[in-house]
Amino acid sequence: MSAKAIMVQGTGSNVGKSILVCALCRIFHQDGVNVAPFKSQNMSLNSYVTIDGKEMGRAQVAQAYAAGLNPAVEMNPILLKPTGDNGSQVIALGRPLRHMKASEYYQNKDKMLGIALKAYATLKEKFDVIVIEGAGSPAEINLRDNDIVNMKMAEIADSPVILVVDIERGGAFAWIVGTLELLERSERERVCGVIINKFRGDLEILKPGIRMLEEKINKPVLGVMPYFNDIKIDDEDSVCLKGYDAMTTDDCSDTSSRNSIAIAVIRLPRISNFTDFDILRHERDVHVRFVDSVRSLGKPDLVILPGTKNTIGDLKFLKENGIAEMIRNLGQNGTLVMGICGGYQMLGREIRDPGNEESSLAYISGLGMLDVVTNFMPEKNTFQVKARLYKGNVFQTTGIVTGYEIHMGETELLQGVSPFSRIIERSGKKIEFSGSGNCLDSGLDDGAVSRDGNVMGTYIHGIFDNDEFRLGLINCLRGKKDLPPLSPDELTIANSEKERQYNKLADLTRKHVNMDLVYKLARFTR
Repeated sequence: MSAKAIMVQGTGSNVGKSILVCALCRIFHQDGVNVAPFKSQNMSLNSYVTIDGKEMGRAQVAQAYAAGLNPAVEMNPILLKPTGDNGSQVIALGRPLRHMKASEYYQNKDKMLGIALKAYATLKEKFDVIVIEGAGSPAEINLRDNDIVNMKMAEIADSPVILVVDIERGGAFAWIVGTLELLERSERERVCGVIINKFRGDLEILKPGIRMLEEKINKPVLGVMPYFNDIKIDDEDSVCLKGYDAMTTDDCSDTSSRNSIAIAVIRLPRISNFTDFDILRHERDVHVRFVDSVRSLGKPDLVILPGTKNTIGDLKFLKENGIAEMIRNLGQNGTLVMGICGGYQMLGREIRDPGNEESSLAYISGLGMLDVVTNFMPEKNTFQVKARLYKGNVFQTTGIVTGYEIHMGETELLQGVSPFSRIIERSGKKIEFSGSGNCLDSGLDDGAVSRDGNVMGTYIHGIFDNDEFRLGLINCLRGKKDLPPLSPDELTIANSEKERQYNKLADLTRKHVNMDLVYKLARFTR
């Protein structure tokens, strides 16, 4: 089998490439096409762990699910996780390679391209169509020589290219024309059409501009996608959070009403895996905000400290702007506080980094809300996990939860602290380990819970996607406000909701994009 390809590139970052690839994957899947997504190089802190314990970008995970597939690292062979202003941890085929500055990474361009091509060749033998996603803009002329993700990949795959522009930012026509003008002639010829994204207003007013654009660039506008905020698909990076974290304390009055639950997720500078909380936004009378200041924090019912790629640096940020003290005060006055991964580490007494694995600091004191100590290690833990919650937790939930771990630290519980859960499987294998203390069976303790049960942490990403656990959480918070509990029938079912969102996206795209022309330009049939 030798797959055909179609590629989605953009006039810039955050114009909608990932979402459009997701839409095309679902449409092709609905049409019976054996399709897979691919992005040779992704820069994001929003990652996922596959069943075999390998790490990849979350956007390609969403695209894989849209295509009806289990995610595989070949769909995103190179993942760059920024650790500072000029460096990233390089993940190659799901495994950490090493930290590199941009100059070093470019010196290894040929090696990175070889990794990407090997992954693409694997997909090419398994699928009929591959939908390829570019990165940023192909018109960054200073980066052309080091390109392995835009036109270089299109040339290798012999793929036609759809160019996407975000009209909401203004200057969309100039953006399109300027992008094409900066491409080489052979690259321009690969662009088969344009999709205008995030349009608000009267399409009739836009049509004369579309006709003039088509005459100027001699390429068709394949569709005009409307702006929408009622379809929830996992986002690639934290740029998308700017729409959620701008609320002030005055705005918080509605979300903290007696009849609803207010959840504040701390928007850390290096926040990772922020999609952990997407499913909560689907629940009735639950309001989720991302906040990054004391003023915007307000008085929520639940504070969540999320994951981060720089635990020590982001902990310093919390202390310096007063958020750390505010979280401590809220916890002492009855607000539930929960930390996920790096957020869990921050809640402890201290974090130690003797080998400077993450920072130049060898030690930093934590928030002191959990009696635990974290030591950073050179090796990263990346596992899909299955865990059993301990009895007596504040959520009154004792079932099995699933999720995944991505962390470099190991956290030690001090005397008298209760674990949050017991991990019984990692990457599909039962853990044949039996430690001392209160253990249910062979396994490994995860997380911690404060003595009063009001503060807790866990390394398990994706825990809120477990329906029973999420129901327990919501009803715990509702109980604190004397609200009646939700019944299981009132809960959003996570997997069903994700499928519904993919189908909504596909329906909207079919309505506003000429898919017959897309099929024709992509040189394959239904």
